[in-house]
Amino acid sequence: MHRVRNVLDHLAFNLNLIAASSLPSYHLILILLIFQIWTLTMSASLFLMISLTLTSQGKPAEQPSPDVLFRKDNLMAWCIVPFDSKKRNPVDRAKMLKDLGFTKFAYDWRDEHIPTFDQEIAELKKNGVELSAFWFPASLNPQAKKILEALERNKIHTQLWVSMGDPAPGKDQATKVQAACNQIRPIAEAARKIGCSVGLYNHGGWFGEPENQAQILEQIKETNVGIVYNLHHGHDHIDNFLPLFKRIQPWLFCVNINGMDRMGDKQNRKILQLGQGEKDLELLNMILKSGYKGPIGILGHTNYDAE
Repeated sequence: MHRVRNVLDHLAFNLNLIAASSLPSYHLILILLIFQIWTLTMSASLFLMISLTLTSQGKPAEQPSPDVLFRKDNLMAWCIVPFDSKKRNPVDRAKMLKDLGFTKFAYDWRDEHIPTFDQEIAELKKNGVELSAFWFPASLNPQAKKILEALERNKIHTQLWVSMGDPAPGKDQATKVQAACNQIRPIAEAARKIGCSVGLYNHGGWFGEPENQAQILEQIKETNVGIVYNLHHGHDHIDNFLPLFKRIQPWLFCVNINGMDRMGDKQNRKILQLGQGEKDLELLNMILKSGYKGPIGILGHTNYDAE
C-alpha cells in the first residue's frame, strides 16, 4: 500500500505543476493529453497493485461462486409429500414443482401413496421434473419390492435413500459396521440390477453419525452406495462440521440444507427456514468452499403449504 500512496502523491504533484504553469495553452493541452494517457495506463497498474496487496493480506484473489452450487437447476425439493398441508395429488404436485422452477425431486411417501407411484412418475416426466431420489425401506420388504417394480417398470434410474437404527444394539463398533453392511448389501444389489444407487441417510442415532457411515462405506465396497447428508439431523455435528463433512465428502450424493441453530433440535428449532438460523451462513460457506458440487436439497419438512 505504501507504493500505491507514492504513485497517488506523484499524480497530485504533477497536476499542481500543470495548473501553475505559464506555458501557452496549446502546450498545456498537449501536456494534459499525454498526462491523461499516462493516467489511464497507471490506473491498470494501480488496480493490479491493489489487488496483489489485498491478496497478500490474506484475502483470496478468487472466491468460489455460490451461483454454481446453489443455482436453481441444482436444487432438489424434499419432504413435500406427507408434510404438505394441502395434500396435493401427483398432478398438482408436479405442476407446483414446475411452476416453482424445480427440475429435481426426492420422493418421500406413506402407505397411502403406494397406489399412485406410477402416476407420480408419469406426471413428473410430463412436467420435466427428474425423480432424483426415492425414500426406501431398510430391508427388501413388500413396500420395497413395490418401489423397485415401479422404478423398473417406468425405466427410472434414481437414488434409494435408506436409513436405519442401531444395526447391532449392545455390540462393539466392528460388529455394528458389519451388521449395517449385511443389511445394506442386498438393497444395493437389487438397486444395481435396475440401474439405481443407494444413499445412506443420516436420521439420528448410531447410523446417522458421519464417521459410522464412512466406516460402512469403506467396508461394504459397493460402487453404487453413497451418502445423503441432512443438516436438520446434524445439530450435534455443528461444532465439528467441516472435518465431518470432509470425511464423508468422497461418497456424497446430496446435501439437504435447513436453517440451523446450535442445539436447535433441543430447543424446538429443529426445522427452520433458511435465513432463520444463527449458523446458516457459516455452514453454507463451509459447504461451498469444500468443493462439493452435487445437488442441494431444499427441505419442506413442515405441515404448511409446501409451495
